[in-house]
Amino acid sequence: MTSSPRQAEAARDGAYPPVGEPRGRPRSRRSPAGRLLRLIAWCAAAGATVLAVWCATLFFVSLSYEDHPSVGRMKHADVGIVLGAKLWDDKPSPGLRERLDHALALYKADKFDRFLLSGGLDAGGAKLTEAEGMRDYLIGQGVPPEDIVLEPNSHSTYENLQFSRDIMRENGWNVALIVTHQFHGSRAGDIAGTLGYDPVQVSVVDSRVLNMAYNRTREVLACTKWLAEKWLLHAG
Repeated sequence: MTSSPRQAEAARDGAYPPVGEPRGRPRSRRSPAGRLLRLIAWCAAAGATVLAVWCATLFFVSLSYEDHPSVGRMKHADVGIVLGAKLWDDKPSPGLRERLDHALALYKADKFDRFLLSGGLDAGGAKLTEAEGMRDYLIGQGVPPEDIVLEPNSHSTYENLQFSRDIMRENGWNVALIVTHQFHGSRAGDIAGTLGYDPVQVSVVDSRVLNMAYNRTREVLACTKWLAEKWLLHAG
């Protein structure tokens, strides 16, 4: 079948293909709903990437934290603040014993004058506060009771350090050495700096008894929560 001269001219001008040649498929138009779904998918992918980078950064910080400052550069402290953790049957859990044993070694090395044991009453029917359980353990290790001061009201790391700071001020003590686990040291040090500890001194111990995958993951969430709270404190 031949095309007419008018059709041939129109085909040359691009109006439509010559007679006998297949027409191309019409270009599909993207619906508003489709564009919205693609935008949502892109935002979700970008958000997931940012979240992954954020969590990896915090995880690395907690993984790489060391004593601050190094032991040889620490100032002699008026108090060694041991941050509390759960008691088992009113006795320090294995993880808490690690903190206490590390603090005891620092005390015997004359890094601080007295213990300031910080931790309130655990939920679940505990009879002793974390501070009292730690005191009993240290006395059992030969520490004189007069070298032990209790902070028995806190229920978070922020409260540990806030209430301990208040006790220090009441007694005219100026320098503290904070004792905790390695995965917890970065956040504890940052909270201490926010609360006005000067200098900020943190001595950390690696754990051989805790589930570190769980605790490091939990610490990433706790750090995120703390940084949000810190922003609100500064914003307020």
